[in-house]
Amino acid sequence: MNTNRREFIKKTTAGTAAITLGGLAMPNLGNARILGANDHINCAVIGVRSRAKAHVKAIHADNNALILYNCDVDDGIIEEHNAWCQENIGYVPKVEKDFRKILEDKDVDAVFIATPEHWHAPMAIMALQAGKHVYVEKPCSHNAHENQLLVQAQKKYGKKVQMGNQQRSARTSIMAIEDIRNGIIGDVFKGEAYYSNNRGSIGKGNKIPVPKSLDWELWQGPAPRESYRDNIHPYNWHWFRTWGTGEVHNNGTHEIDICRWALGVDLPETVTSFGGKYTYNDDWEFVDNQQVTYAFAGNKFITWTGHSRGVLKPTRPGRGITIYGSKGSIQLDRNFYKLFDLQGNPIKAEYEKSASATTNTQGIGGLDVDHVGNFFAAIRKDQSLNADINDASFSTMLCHLGNMAQDAGEMLKIDTTTGKVLNSEKAMKNWKREYENGWEPKI
Repeated sequence: MNTNRREFIKKTTAGTAAITLGGLAMPNLGNARILGANDHINCAVIGVRSRAKAHVKAIHADNNALILYNCDVDDGIIEEHNAWCQENIGYVPKVEKDFRKILEDKDVDAVFIATPEHWHAPMAIMALQAGKHVYVEKPCSHNAHENQLLVQAQKKYGKKVQMGNQQRSARTSIMAIEDIRNGIIGDVFKGEAYYSNNRGSIGKGNKIPVPKSLDWELWQGPAPRESYRDNIHPYNWHWFRTWGTGEVHNNGTHEIDICRWALGVDLPETVTSFGGKYTYNDDWEFVDNQQVTYAFAGNKFITWTGHSRGVLKPTRPGRGITIYGSKGSIQLDRNFYKLFDLQGNPIKAEYEKSASATTNTQGIGGLDVDHVGNFFAAIRKDQSLNADINDASFSTMLCHLGNMAQDAGEMLKIDTTTGKVLNSEKAMKNWKREYENGWEPKI
């Protein structure tokens, strides 16, 4: 019962119980559950190109968790990931291209979803219906309708759902929030969130045959069908409305979430957005520079400044948060907490013991281990989730409302109990998407 996980893997991969996949060793998964009875957690990681690397390392850090499956619709990505797993965790999980087969496996306890965003909520809902716990990357939904549907599904099926906004598990951020609640900067009134990058052009896509390695039909899943083009897969889907949700979701979810947490607010009363696409003449379908303001009851507000293409100047980190109060301010990112007085003089600084990447596409670091560890503790001991979907969904909803306000071109008045827009039929047209026949999520 107390066998060390790594010793177990070493023995099974070295002995006759091991099998091979593409020349790489993997453990005999039939013996996986000898590691810890009720505390053992078998996992599947779905969508393994980039962010999933952080998931895999975080799962591997738990001595009583095992990855049973790697899942991706692209054989080339799977091949690369298998080699990466062999090098980084010492074994190669089973491979499955169709995630639905994984959901049928009763040995799988939890799924980790790091797919394109149009798959997040539908896949999470299907996993809940199959009796699995879910760790879903941000944003948790492609549209506001899915956002509410996922929350309803969690309540109906009762499994744990954690969103991957891992800064909620940062020791320094938790400390900062406790200090804010204790009045260290007085009455908090503003959260300022920003992200800065200099993304290049994605060009004009050309219709080409679907690569033989890619299951394009399953990649599209719930989205209406489109022809394959050479500037979509594997990353630039972020900037197409059919599959992505733009920078405010891709990165803003993290910082907006921390601002909302610090201010103690949920849904806003009004939302305004200004911005546009100012750089390249390409297929990018969202604004590439954006300023969103969320106004809340109690005279509190949050701003989001997103520079996808054009780095913030004169000097500023690539991303971050500043919380303002009547007695001072606090600066936060994934790696530190800095306290200042009203004159901007530094008072104290706290740093994470293990640094996390902040601007690359994998974002690997100590916070992933902490966040996944919290997810596992919730499964094993019913501890509170740091980013429970019932709360995390509010942060995703704010991002949806930011896009809706930008598209509507007017200030939106919000029903603070439902998130629905009260004064713009144009904005509400984006509340729900069109789905491919037979793929619409239902609970």
